[in-house]
Amino acid sequence: MKVGDIPYRSIWLSEDGWSVSVIDQTKLPFAFEISQLTSLTAAADAISRMVVRGAPLIGATAAYGLALAMHADPSDQNLASAVAELTATRPTAVNLRWAVQNVRTGLQPLPPAERAAAAYRRAAEICDEDVAINGAIGEHGHGIIAAAYEQLGRNRPVNILTHCNAGWLATVDWGTALAPIYQAHDLGIPVHVWVDETRPRNQGSALTAWELLQHGVPHTVIVDNAGGHLMQQGQVDLCITGTDRTTAAGDVANKIGTYLKALAAHDNNVPFYVGLPSPTIDWTITDGLRDIPIEQRDPVEVTHLAGRAISGAVETIALTPEGSAAANYAFDVTPARLVTGLITERGICAATPTALSQLFPEHAKKVPPGSLPEAG
Repeated sequence: MKVGDIPYRSIWLSEDGWSVSVIDQTKLPFAFEISQLTSLTAAADAISRMVVRGAPLIGATAAYGLALAMHADPSDQNLASAVAELTATRPTAVNLRWAVQNVRTGLQPLPPAERAAAAYRRAAEICDEDVAINGAIGEHGHGIIAAAYEQLGRNRPVNILTHCNAGWLATVDWGTALAPIYQAHDLGIPVHVWVDETRPRNQGSALTAWELLQHGVPHTVIVDNAGGHLMQQGQVDLCITGTDRTTAAGDVANKIGTYLKALAAHDNNVPFYVGLPSPTIDWTITDGLRDIPIEQRDPVEVTHLAGRAISGAVETIALTPEGSAAANYAFDVTPARLVTGLITERGICAATPTALSQLFPEHAKKVPPGSLPEAG
């Protein structure tokens, strides 16, 4: 994707050949800054503080975090320590665990002298694979938008509601939920995106709106509670969100508030789709409410807010009375029954264990026997 006229990915190997460059998402939308990661600790901190965020990008950053660790010390002890440190940074997104274990599996049999080069190679491959996966999600998903445009008689743009940020900033490039929107827009299909602000960190108003603005996609930022009203008024034609972890049965964990949008969509007969890269599927679990850990972050993200003051300075302000307690649940789980379809790199399928296993038969054997809620 481009910022101005310059193409960027969200993460890349720096010119020195060993450090890693990332877009600092804590500075957006008020400043576009590049941060350089030079150690395992820096990579782990970038994930924890959400300098980088979004399940696929977290996974890619963790892979490069292991490469940075091996660059400093390729010993067995440091490999084990690095795996533990990175895995502990954020518990909900399964891509993190997947990427760390994938790289670790490839490094363990190697002599220490070969580990750094192998880790950098695999991290680069994970990034390239993510771009290909998300591009394919866009190719399959833009057909849904084209069909909606035809159903509208080509009389107006397709109104799409999204939640949080599942664009190229959440991945290495293209995005998951936004990939079909970008590709539809590029093909000349008129679209308009309702952008949930997505409290408490405002990834919608800060990141999704910034992305869409860069790409020239028409959009309107709304408060989180406006989505249901817009659906009741017939102003939403379909919803597309991303996911941080999806069970083998089709339950979807995504940014807090996604479940409420799915409920409103179901009540108003609005199709609710999820952009689903296969590395976010956790084939070892089938009950999202029971088995997906929900990250609880610092309450200060709820009680305080950063923004640009009239003076032009970026400032942090308090929103709540001093002494009031605050809870900061980062994700919720949308049951499969509320999901119209999963847009994957292999095609679109129902949010059911049968449909997922048919699309990804090589993973079906990982599902715990007798744990699926659906026969056959």
